[in-house]
Amino acid sequence: MMWNTVTLCSLGRLPHSATALLLPRLQTFSRVLERKYKDLYHDGDIPSVYRHVFEENLRNSEALIKRYSELLETVSKGGGENAILRHTQRNKKLFVRDRLKLLLDDEPFLELSPLAGLSMPYGDVPAAGCLTGIGKICGVWCVFIANDATVKGGTIYPIGVKKQLRAQEIAMQNRLLSVYLVDSGGAFLPLQSELFPDKSHGGRVFYNEAIMSAMRIPQVAVVCGSCVAGGAYIPTMAEEAVIIDKIGTLFLAGPPLVKAATGEYVTPEDLGGAQLHSKVSGCSDHFAASEKEAYECIRNVISTLNYDPLLEEITEHDSPLYHSDELLGLAPQDYRCTLPVKLILSRLMDGSRFQEFKANYGTTLVTGFGHVEGHLVGIVANNGELSHHACLKGSHFVQLCSQRSIPILFFQNTAPHTAAPTSVSQAEAQSHRLKAQASMMAAVACATVPKITLVIGGCYGSDSYVMCGRSFSPNFLFLWPNARVALVDSRHFSTVPQAGDSDYTGNESELKRLKEKLEEESSAFYSSARLWDDGVILPQNTRKVIAQCLEIIEQQKYQTVSPCQSPVMRM
Repeated sequence: MMWNTVTLCSLGRLPHSATALLLPRLQTFSRVLERKYKDLYHDGDIPSVYRHVFEENLRNSEALIKRYSELLETVSKGGGENAILRHTQRNKKLFVRDRLKLLLDDEPFLELSPLAGLSMPYGDVPAAGCLTGIGKICGVWCVFIANDATVKGGTIYPIGVKKQLRAQEIAMQNRLLSVYLVDSGGAFLPLQSELFPDKSHGGRVFYNEAIMSAMRIPQVAVVCGSCVAGGAYIPTMAEEAVIIDKIGTLFLAGPPLVKAATGEYVTPEDLGGAQLHSKVSGCSDHFAASEKEAYECIRNVISTLNYDPLLEEITEHDSPLYHSDELLGLAPQDYRCTLPVKLILSRLMDGSRFQEFKANYGTTLVTGFGHVEGHLVGIVANNGELSHHACLKGSHFVQLCSQRSIPILFFQNTAPHTAAPTSVSQAEAQSHRLKAQASMMAAVACATVPKITLVIGGCYGSDSYVMCGRSFSPNFLFLWPNARVALVDSRHFSTVPQAGDSDYTGNESELKRLKEKLEEESSAFYSSARLWDDGVILPQNTRKVIAQCLEIIEQQKYQTVSPCQSPVMRM
């Protein structure tokens, strides 16, 4: 942070001789200020003593990123090249990602859980059969839920329902307008017991639509393909719907079932095409002759919703003093390879500035304030085992952020479970820690500010709840590729008991299989495939993703929120 002495001198119109005398003093003053800033904020230089750990983490991150890129490449192809050709050439429909290009503003959007549905017990369902995310339409942040009919013909699997419900949850939590691009063949009947009967199954999508309408959160839909069975309710419960001629159809039971029940043959168009629903049934509000026209229509609808938040864009902010690529060497391969978390913060915060709170108390938890692309945030970051003092400090800080209406970023890297106490004093210490953790857990649960959780290492056991894990409903939760999510860390307990161990009661091979199972199920990719998070992000993209989330969250501040009313009914 060096002062621009030439600018200072030219503004003061000092003679050259005075400038020559003043320049060394200004430079000295600048160095003093720089030292003060290093005292107040963290020096992000990586000490040489950590260099070997940094290099080991870097190699691990590069291998994981390669795997991550391969999975993303697979997902980007939907149901595969043959399915895409059939969808675009025979069925004359646009691929789902091309649809989004027509719908969204020409700027980056945040895709949610792209790896969902891979390696499921019932096979691969790329992207869970639907794309969800948050992008801008006419300058307004919107959630989109877009079926990909190239995956299993648009059939809905249990993971697809879960993904749609999570997108709706994000829309409700952040009061985001929602757009549905419906191209669905209905539920996959062999798995109906996992799709239909329970509270969080398919019917919850329609319940959420009604609740969102009552909350005055606009919802619009495009029927851009088949809309069968339960899927038919999505556009009819939206506030406005567009149906596309020749390719959009809407019915509870299609022509094959009509033929089976009555013996009568009827075309999809006659049974539930665009002409019928635009002119006769009223299930659609707008008729579109083409897909391009449909998405233009939706953009026009959104521009007339009286929903423009008139956001004040933050354009000026300092970049971190340290390069984001160095985060690859700070992403711990294992808890034993964890480096001080302030090294990570110095590569994410504006100007690498971080105003620490209670710096000398409960040092295994780092708390404080900083800015990410101009957005003020509170930081709660693991820096070791969550001790009694660390939890008390965390509880205090979370309540402080809630009191001041400051969003909280949680950086989660929880320590493996400690060994069982061997003395009364150790048992008492664990009891105190338990009470303090409960206090912080309650503070996190009751904090009324937006919360974003980033798992940068381990996410284990009860400590993950304290750090705003999935159960505590953060607005967004992302993982780095090196993250591990499990009840216990398989790498920190012995699978092969020592000979003569009196506690040994199981079979050695069973313990070994358990460790292998835990190892497989705790990977970030396994977690993301099952929607335990909102996606895996690369460490070097973390600052951009956090800034996007903060801007998305901030949009609701500019809305006039009135009490809930009755939902909009089509007829």
